[in-house]
Amino acid sequence: MSRLRPVKSLRIGSSSPMVLLLVFLYALWLSGCSSSTSHPHSVGPAGHYVEATSLFSKAEFSRALDRTYDLAKASPPNEYTDRARVLRAVIFSGQVDAFKEMSEAYAKGAENTKRPEVKSEYMNKRRDAQQQGSEAAMHLAEVARQLTKGGALPNELTLDAPYPSVEGPAQVSQLAKARDGVLISSDDEEAAATDAQRKNVDDALGAALGGDRAAARTTLKSAPVKLDDYTFAVFLTQKLLAGAGIFDRKHGHDPERFKQLCGMASDLTNVASATLKATPDKDREKALKKLQDQIKTTLKSG
Repeated sequence: MSRLRPVKSLRIGSSSPMVLLLVFLYALWLSGCSSSTSHPHSVGPAGHYVEATSLFSKAEFSRALDRTYDLAKASPPNEYTDRARVLRAVIFSGQVDAFKEMSEAYAKGAENTKRPEVKSEYMNKRRDAQQQGSEAAMHLAEVARQLTKGGALPNELTLDAPYPSVEGPAQVSQLAKARDGVLISSDDEEAAATDAQRKNVDDALGAALGGDRAAARTTLKSAPVKLDDYTFAVFLTQKLLAGAGIFDRKHGHDPERFKQLCGMASDLTNVASATLKATPDKDREKALKKLQDQIKTTLKSG
């Protein structure tokens, strides 16, 4: 809508009927502009969640996290709170794996290069990725705590989001160069961070649904998808355990956070175990026991 030019020397207190008419018409025009630019669908939890899933579909994960922050912390919860938490769990899980991949690639590059300046550069990049990974891990722990408050997952959890239209690569080529000790450009470094997150979020979608990214791509065409409680509990357990690895003695060396995330992973195996009471499954029970043993081994070695 074009803007009206302001009326010069308009005196509100004037008793002229023409002036009063102009004031009245100007007020109506402002009111019309205000109502025409409001977007009822973008207001409230429903609108915020739609915006978040739209950002997620474009692989704009950081912005999707920003848009779901208030929804995930809503008290009392609304109908989009659990959906937001599930979406955040998937994104943070992907970020944990992405930053771990980056950290390990730069550490390997620092080890393989023969140039001191490249070694120094890659150790700095490794430290940055480590820091970002630790933040993602703690955010994931917060979401897991929100989802399992009371010792169980909420009923009828769904993954309500489209598969990202910009799919991540199967391998991050820039990090392959870095591992060999080849110094990559700042543009390649930025592309590596983007591709690593897209790759690992896509893989996290597959894992959350109990398959791979190809299966997730097909399944999410009919979103929302009801989550299998056991599968999702195991997914969260595995990703918390991966997050704990960021804080072990070989990496971040933060014993308190390491034990905290391992403890949460252990608690989630109990959540997974509870889901098997209604529908016993020997294969799942065996896999869960193996996961519990893995957590114990990790605690001893960390």
